[in-house]
Formats: sequence, structure tokens, C-alpha cells
Amino acid sequence: MRVVFAGTPEVAVPALDAIADSAHDLVGVVTRPDAPAGRGRRLTPSPVARRAEELGVPVLKPEHPRDPEFQAALRALEPDCCPVVAYGALLPQSALEIPTHGWVNLHFSVLPSWRGAAPVQHAIWAGDEVTGATTFRIVKELDAGPTFGVMTERIRPTDTAGDLLERLAEGGAGLLVVTLDGIGDGSLEARPQQAEGVTFAPKVQVDDAHVDWTQPAVAIDRQVRACTPAPGAWTTYDGERVKLGPVTLTDLPVPAGRLEVGKSDVLVGTGTHAVRLGEVKGFGKRQMPAADWARGLRLESGAVLGT
Repeated sequence: MRVVFAGTPEVAVPALDAIADSAHDLVGVVTRPDAPAGRGRRLTPSPVARRAEELGVPVLKPEHPRDPEFQAALRALEPDCCPVVAYGALLPQSALEIPTHGWVNLHFSVLPSWRGAAPVQHAIWAGDEVTGATTFRIVKELDAGPTFGVMTERIRPTDTAGDLLERLAEGGAGLLVVTLDGIGDGSLEARPQQAEGVTFAPKVQVDDAHVDWTQPAVAIDRQVRACTPAPGAWTTYDGERVKLGPVTLTDLPVPAGRLEVGKSDVLVGTGTHAVRLGEVKGFGKRQMPAADWARGLRLESGAVLGT
């Protein structure tokens, strides 16, 4: 089939590579416009745009997929199907109707669970033991289209959202190619999603990542891992924000928010048992082990986070 791939961030690159290496004819790539990045805030192409240029594939960067100029350019490419991974813009019906077999999305959950922008983060935060990826045909309703295929992946006890998403991106790339194969030869038909078990995964905002030390240790562990690497879990000390890396559970009773500072580790109390801090990043500082952070501030046991 003639395919036009749509995607933007690094997590979409494995699927782009898999399609480029497949039997399908990759005739174009759609991605978001160049965006400011780095300290100089220079306009920078997306990871997908950079990889497409390396592959020598034409790249379309519409401000919005409803733009008539974009739709004309897409129509000129005559795609049979448009596979999508984390493109980042809503597709109007007029664009959905251009490819013969529609737009097929690779979504990082087992639908109908966790429809929305942050399925991996919400799966970890909720304490799910298993998640996965699903391919489905895009329709107007959010992530509600009929599904083609699914893969599953166990969530490991120490997984961050970044860890899990990396594995799903690699495994999902193969699933997306298999889905395109089945659509192309007519061996695969889409099936309606179940009406039961629908859950939603809206984007996790910075305020959502604020740790409440009165919560149970298990809940805090999940929150921090779910928010790693983005938007980054955080707390405050002496009025300044402190970013937190993944923590380790302990069975030690410490009052919520109170620090216990040792030579090589730093514990903080929760609503149940203390957790051991891992990497932290103070305001205007580099990321460092919690013990080094505490030593630099001359913190002693009894100091409190979150005040």
C-alpha cells in the first residue's frame, strides 16, 4: 500500500522506521511544525521530521490538518492508508476521508481502557499490572474507533512512564506494520470496541505531579514513576520547588513529609511508611542523589517537605 505516516515525538520514530523497512510504499510523512527548543529557543524540527528527512521522504508540516493546502498536498500523494503514532493534532473529517483505508492509529493502551493523551502515565498511576498497545481506525470520537490488533505488556514494579513507553513504542511498531499488512491484503477487519470498561487518560499537568506526602507510600511511588520523565513529580522545601526522581518503598514509620537524613540516603515520611528518595533536582541546580542534595543544604533529620 501507499502510506503516509503521521507522528511527531521520539516515541513515534520506531514505527516510522518499521514502516520504512516494510513492503509498504512510504510516500510521505506528516508532522507538527518546527517548534522552539533548547536554551536559545530556536525553531527545531520534530524527531519524526528529522528521521523522515534522513530517509529522504517528503515531509508535510501543516499548522492544522484542516488547512486546504495541506489536504490538497496529502490528496496528491494518493495514500491508501495513513498510519499514526502520537501526531498531536485533531484530524477533521475532511482529512480522515482522504486515504482509501482511513487513518490507523497506534495507541499505547489496551482499548477501551485509557483513551486520551496520557495512557501510559495513567496505567502506572492506577497500579495496572498489564497494559499494551492497540491499532484502530480513527473516528471523530476520541480513541473510540474500531480496532484491528492488540499487544500486551507487563508493567514492572520499577517502570517509569519513560521506560514503559519505550518498550511499547518498539513492540507497537511491529503491531502497526502487521496491521497495515492485514488491511492491504484484506485479511484483517476492524472490530467495534467494547462499550464496557472505558476509561480516560487526559494529559498530566504540572500541578497533577505535586506530591502530597499524606498519601500512602504506594500511591506516591506510582505517582512519581508515572510523572517520570514528564512533567516530573515535585515537592517544595523552604518555598522552592524540588523535582523528584523515582523513590524506593520502605517499611519504616516516619511522619508524613518529615525527612530522615543519613550519610548515604534520605527518607521522607508518607501517610503510611517512609520512602527513600532517589535523584532530586533543586531549583536552579543539577539533578543529583538525594544525599548530596541534603548535604548541600545542610539538612538534618526533622526537616519537612511540602511546607
